[in-house]
Amino acid sequence: MQPKRITLRRTIPYLFGLLAAVVLIAGLAGSAVYTWLLADLPPVETVETRLTRPTTRILDRNGRLLYEVIDPDAGKQISLDLDAIPPACVQATLATEDSRFWLHPGVDPIAIARAAWQNLRSQGIASGASTLTQQLARTLLMDPNERYQQSYKRKLREAWLAVQLERRYTKDELLALYLNQTYYGNFAFGLEAAAQIFFAKPAPQLSKAECALLAGLIQYPGGYNPLSQSETAKARQQTVLRLMEEAGYIDADERATIDAEPLRYRSRLFDIQAPHFVMYVQDQLARELGPDRLRDGGLTVVTTLDLDLQRQVEASVRRRLDLLNCREPGLCDDLTDRDRRVDNAAAVVLDAKTGEILSMVGSPDYFNPAIQGNVNAALSLRQPGSAIKPFTYAAAMDPALSAQRDQDPLTPATIIADLPITFYVKNKDNQTAPYEPLNYDRTFHGPVSVRTALASSYNIPAVKVLDRIGVDALRDLATRAGITTFTGDYGLALTLGGGEVRLLDLTAAFGIFEEGKRVEPRAIIKIEDSGLKIGDSAVAGRAEISATQSSILNPQFPAPTTDPIISPSTAYLITDILSDPVARMPAFGEGSVLDLPFPAAVKTGTTTDWRDNWTVGYSPQRIVGVWVGNADNAPMVGVSGVDGAGPIWHDIMLAAHQRPPPPFPRPDEIIDVAICAPSGLLPTDDCPRVRTERFIRGTEPTEPDNQFRRVVIDRIASLPATDATPPTQKEERVYWFLPPEYRDWMASQGIPLPPPTPATQTPAADASPAAALILAAPADLAEYQIHPGRPATSQRIEVHGYTGDGRPWVSLRLMVDGEILAADEQRADLQAWWALEPGEHGLRLEGEATAGGETVRSAVARVTVHPADEFEKNVRGGR
Repeated sequence: MQPKRITLRRTIPYLFGLLAAVVLIAGLAGSAVYTWLLADLPPVETVETRLTRPTTRILDRNGRLLYEVIDPDAGKQISLDLDAIPPACVQATLATEDSRFWLHPGVDPIAIARAAWQNLRSQGIASGASTLTQQLARTLLMDPNERYQQSYKRKLREAWLAVQLERRYTKDELLALYLNQTYYGNFAFGLEAAAQIFFAKPAPQLSKAECALLAGLIQYPGGYNPLSQSETAKARQQTVLRLMEEAGYIDADERATIDAEPLRYRSRLFDIQAPHFVMYVQDQLARELGPDRLRDGGLTVVTTLDLDLQRQVEASVRRRLDLLNCREPGLCDDLTDRDRRVDNAAAVVLDAKTGEILSMVGSPDYFNPAIQGNVNAALSLRQPGSAIKPFTYAAAMDPALSAQRDQDPLTPATIIADLPITFYVKNKDNQTAPYEPLNYDRTFHGPVSVRTALASSYNIPAVKVLDRIGVDALRDLATRAGITTFTGDYGLALTLGGGEVRLLDLTAAFGIFEEGKRVEPRAIIKIEDSGLKIGDSAVAGRAEISATQSSILNPQFPAPTTDPIISPSTAYLITDILSDPVARMPAFGEGSVLDLPFPAAVKTGTTTDWRDNWTVGYSPQRIVGVWVGNADNAPMVGVSGVDGAGPIWHDIMLAAHQRPPPPFPRPDEIIDVAICAPSGLLPTDDCPRVRTERFIRGTEPTEPDNQFRRVVIDRIASLPATDATPPTQKEERVYWFLPPEYRDWMASQGIPLPPPTPATQTPAADASPAAALILAAPADLAEYQIHPGRPATSQRIEVHGYTGDGRPWVSLRLMVDGEILAADEQRADLQAWWALEPGEHGLRLEGEATAGGETVRSAVARVTVHPADEFEKNVRGGR
């Protein structure tokens, strides 16, 4: 046994040595890990000193101060008291950002596991697991360059700091710290600032609905900004309310009540120039640099705004609204309506070449709560009315886009029939329904050229053009021009403003009519960073930034697009039409506010319910867009685009051009050709009006006019002369031969109809049935409702048809369900009234061109008449 004791004595020192070595190695390894992972982290006790931040300054393009973000808590320790914060704000924040806040020690293992599983399934980052405390640690204690690194080291360091914060501060203190430091957008750091910026009230007075909205902003302040993205912000608020219900803070009834509470946005007074533009800039800064970097301060942001021009635009907006509303004595005469209900307007001025925003006015008064003045109407979604029509015509006139559809491009001389027409489209119930567009002046203008139709903003031709090219063609062109909000199913009404746009986007989209290229709005020229770290003792209030201590940041703002969206020649033709005062004279008259002392193209727009009106126009140097309406979407009283937005546009265009701009550059492919104006074809000796039109080379007309023809007539019989007509009764006249669908319009305009050829000379029975007889009314698939309180004899509809060639037939009959409604002989048209009968019916015109000839029938119009007992459901129920 003695040898074993000797061995044990020798082994014990060895084991102690080995153990010491292991401990030493472990200590060294731990020290190395600590040095690598944690040694350079600041003590959590310094969190209060890190609440101070240097100032950020927003400047105009000439270096003049627009807004200075001065840290309200510089040199002070922030209060960590929760008593002044509404419980609803606490609950909404926790339900949205950290539902297990009261249970975890700073890091939430359950949330980490859930996020890991979701990210594994999506093969990407689909969910995060940062707790509220981790967000505080990242924002207040970590270096700005490290905060958003995607690495395990950063996550471990953040978790360590979060646990240390939880050990030093109570949950209440951390929650208060978070609510007083988090970023809500619009330069609002902390709940109190957010309450003042968005609702002009102290935080303790916030309602539950307001708390839910503000809590929703934390995750994406720029994207959920209610002052520019009100619908998106509302949807986010509803998400927060759902999370609050799931967390047990509210029940379903309370959730519905809070959701229904209206949100009225307003702001407290503070020293700021161009406030809507400044807030737009901060959204861009937060999006490109991150809210934490914005919170750190120390930035000097040189913007594109021209403060002198901005002040002129603001003055014009206020003055013109005063004129519209007769707010000053002597502004209006006794015939002017003094209750026109127009309180708001917005305007944008862009550099036509660079897209730089030279001016942005979102309302006449940012601080006026009565008109929700802090809502930026330049970024709000609104229906554009006819202001969208140039994009419809551009898609139809561009040779390359037309070739993709296997169509010939339209030209400014192309003739479109501005006549009554019925389209059959899908309604909101996905049922086929008739759609009958009307012009703004409720009249029909017959054959109109594309030039006149666009310049005078006629609706029916625009709808016909869209029907020709397809809705997707307009949507695609608008999207590539920068309008990304046409996401619904609008049908043919899209060309009349059925979609929604932002004023800034629409104004920039008009930039494609300069040279065919997209114009990207740009608000920032450069950003300078002071280089001073948050908490540096040298920063105590305002930090002066010099060139030696500044560094230039390069945020990834969109680069200008160089590829043309439409050809430069197409862009020029649209511009030439929109700048033609003669072409718009039928609708706007001579000497309207759209006329300027220099070349300028312009388009107006007014929605049918008078809620929005627009004027967007441009020169080779500037693009100006103006919207007039009400922030609460209330309708105005008789204010059109030329009355409301037009005068403001006129003022701004003059202010934006210190000297007259040059003419619009003309591409080499544009040629001038003399045409017969009424037909768009080459002129002949019989054409009554010849003018010069512009074409893209290769699209000009090559055929002579065939609509104005000489006819030798018998003056007594009012028929074409024959060999038997005495020479003294013969007379040569020029008639306008238009297609049959123009017959009623010609008669209404007093235009002489070409004399009918006797049926015995050229039998019409050889013509195709579709062209030979036309049933003009009623429209196919029309629906009617019998009114229970009116006499049956007064509930009738007109039935009307005519011969396609205008010649009298030996016999014509109007038929209803196979029965004769009316009949006559030697007539070219036939009209009667039919008393409505419940059910489905078929109506047609039929007849014989010659005695004993074949019976020819028109297309059948299928109509539905709803009985009286369906009146409540179909009419009062909103069918």
